[in-house]
Amino acid sequence: MLNKYARAVVSRILTPVAALLTRLGISPDVITVIGTLGVCAGALIFFPLGHLFVGVLVITAFVFSDTVDGLMARMQKGSTSWGAFLDSTLDRLGDAAVFSGLAIWFFQGGDDRVMAWLALACLVLGSVVSYARARAEGLGMRADVGIAERADRLVATLVTAGFVGLGLPEVVLKVVLALLAVASVVTIFQRVMLVRRQALAGPASPAAP
Repeated sequence: MLNKYARAVVSRILTPVAALLTRLGISPDVITVIGTLGVCAGALIFFPLGHLFVGVLVITAFVFSDTVDGLMARMQKGSTSWGAFLDSTLDRLGDAAVFSGLAIWFFQGGDDRVMAWLALACLVLGSVVSYARARAEGLGMRADVGIAERADRLVATLVTAGFVGLGLPEVVLKVVLALLAVASVVTIFQRVMLVRRQALAGPASPAAP
């Protein structure tokens, strides 16, 4: 949902930044790596210490690199297979860092095992959501459906964690993580059923909805 409605707006805002970096001769791959390192640092340094708001600020400062590198690739010579692979792979690493950081905090100083297990559930289920789409596309089919896409999960988690860091009751984050886990399960089911329909329809209709 956020990919559909917000990406165009964010792209327009960040286009001047991408243009400047392109003029400076910086590679999109460099932005991809720097962005991922920043997200991982914010999540794995500040979240385990309980500094949720600061961690969210650091992550937010770097997370938009995912849009900037794509804009830079199109401005230079177009998106390459290597760039797409690197971007997708490092996205998974950043997502894992966010939920791992939350899990570490709530297993230790946060002392909330339910919250910690919910964070781990979101990590695992989110990985399966992404894998289902990637595997389907590798087989020549599509699996781009679902109610819990990557951007939705990440924004919901970061916004809620940031407000919890400012004093919002932790139960709100617990509810959000539980809902995201359920939504991820639903999304996995939706993608599996879509691929199944395409597979049963035969190779002549790989893109049928």
